[in-house]
Amino acid sequence: MRLFRTLAIAVFSVVVYSSCSLSGNEKKDPKARTDKDDKTDSLLLVYDQKNEDPYIADFMRNLHKKYGFNGNVIVAKKGKILFQGSYGWANYLLRDSLKIDSEFELASVTKTFTGVAIMQLLEGGKLSLDDNVKKYFPNFPYDNITIRLLLPHRSGMMNYVYFVDDIWRKEKRNMRKGITNEDVMNIIAEHKPTPYTSPDRTFHYNNSNYMVLAAIIEKITGKSYAEYVMEHIFKPAGMKNTHVYSTAVYDKIPVDVVGHDRTWRYSVAQNFLDGPVGDKGIYSTIKDLILYDHALKNGRLLSQQSLDSMYTGRNKPQNGHFNYGYGWRIFDGKNGEKVVYHTGWWHGFRNIYVRDLNNEIVIAFLGNLTNGSLLHLDDLYKHLKMPVIRKGAYGRDGSSSDFD
Repeated sequence: MRLFRTLAIAVFSVVVYSSCSLSGNEKKDPKARTDKDDKTDSLLLVYDQKNEDPYIADFMRNLHKKYGFNGNVIVAKKGKILFQGSYGWANYLLRDSLKIDSEFELASVTKTFTGVAIMQLLEGGKLSLDDNVKKYFPNFPYDNITIRLLLPHRSGMMNYVYFVDDIWRKEKRNMRKGITNEDVMNIIAEHKPTPYTSPDRTFHYNNSNYMVLAAIIEKITGKSYAEYVMEHIFKPAGMKNTHVYSTAVYDKIPVDVVGHDRTWRYSVAQNFLDGPVGDKGIYSTIKDLILYDHALKNGRLLSQQSLDSMYTGRNKPQNGHFNYGYGWRIFDGKNGEKVVYHTGWWHGFRNIYVRDLNNEIVIAFLGNLTNGSLLHLDDLYKHLKMPVIRKGAYGRDGSSSDFD
């Protein structure tokens, strides 16, 4: 009897232990990073300058010397870095050279992350694309603006950047202390600025759409935008050198790279408009953008269905090819080419992040001198046998004898 009782207790213990272990496994996040993920990521970032693409190396020397590109660049194809490099100054006044791991303000490239965050909340049942902004901000002064219209810039809103800047200057407010997304939402509710146009009438790109989306993310999650994207995008993607920096939180943004005007005459001072985030505000490196691409492609951040939705143009194509989806600019070629990308230009930083989905090419130019150097990338695109991502290269009907 005593032996039977002992065996029964032992069996019960095993069953309980197994149940607890199973429960623990079931609760474990299937997308949680492992040592294997870290090793895979490290292989993606391997680069031997001896094996650099000589054409791209010559192209970059010319872009730097002739057209004044100042910044970092990386070009990768099918998981292999073809070229990477740093050109010029992080801070011209200090003559401080850029480093390959320097963090740049991504400017509007930030919008791609905000779009991903919204789609994650959609997948999690936390929101609907047809949710009205008033659901989250009852004092919002405009009717019929939904998340579905904010994502492809079809809300018709005015650009808060110019409106708030005008108020701050007229009222002689503190130009240095950053304001938050919630502050901007309150300003909009109070002053009710005239919209650019009615909702869903036309594509009108401006920062208000993604500032509002970031405010909605904060309202739904109860976390700051910075906390949410760190936990749900940066960490899962292995992006260890990517952060959200806002002047509402930091008196001085803690990076060494400074934005400059086109002639080096002065560095561009950060101010209260560097407080709102989601439309901008993410700082990252060229290598972390390679990891971001990898995390998107391998399903770590979103399902393929959600990605396909983001990469679908929601507006009338410009020049036959160019469109805007949910957080991404889009090039749809005549022969099935699919390129998603985003440009960025803010307070002395100018960038472009390009992902050729068919050819598995990733290009990132992060610059801190706002000249026109990034308008001269056609030969690089042609060398890589991908579409030229420049609207001026195509006619209204989408044709171009030079690039077809």
